[in-house]
Amino acid sequence: MPASKTLLSWSTGKDAAWALHCLRQDAMIEVVGLVSTINAAAARVAMHGVRRELLDAQAAATGLPLFVLPLPSPCSNQVYEDIMATFVASQVAAGVEAIAFGDLFLADVRRYRENALAGSGMRAIFPLWGLPTAPLARAMLAAGLEAYISCVDPARLPARFAGRSFDLDLLAELPAGVDPCGENGEFHSFACAGPMFDQRLAVTPGERVLRDGFIYCDLLAQRPHAPAPEGT
Repeated sequence: MPASKTLLSWSTGKDAAWALHCLRQDAMIEVVGLVSTINAAAARVAMHGVRRELLDAQAAATGLPLFVLPLPSPCSNQVYEDIMATFVASQVAAGVEAIAFGDLFLADVRRYRENALAGSGMRAIFPLWGLPTAPLARAMLAAGLEAYISCVDPARLPARFAGRSFDLDLLAELPAGVDPCGENGEFHSFACAGPMFDQRLAVTPGERVLRDGFIYCDLLAQRPHAPAPEGT
């Protein structure tokens, strides 16, 4: 039986990155591309707030095609669903059979995704579903995944966590009740290294801003230093 042609919903975060790593170990799945939504006005990844240039760099490091779906701002659910339905129809026509998501345990989110795809000819798959999040977070780090916290919900997590490295120290400092993978929306991340990439992406945390009730850290691509002119 040929491998199932599968897209991966790509948020730029650690869970999406880890989902790619897991999918690539399944001989029955062929990942054929990444799908991301961006705020068209800001040129940033929806919710995570990551700059488009970093999204493009990530995709290049995976070696996969990137499908970018611009969303207006603001964007109603109906507009979002219409944009997604048009894209899904085009991909089904191209032979794509499934789309994978990095969701972990939110049943309502999974149900929404499955219902949205019902009758489309494309199915939803969830390679990380049900994995205990504390061991999962540590397994990611042990495998070499590196990430930064790009967005924090200040009602759930102190603003000072925005821009922090996702590492063992951060996990140890998370307040009681905060999911280690941020699955309840406590935080979002940007993955910059790991077994799913062919190179490490050098980024540096920039300024923190409050926008739409969330604290965003503006992650910036590190530029190589230009060589000094000869004779100086």
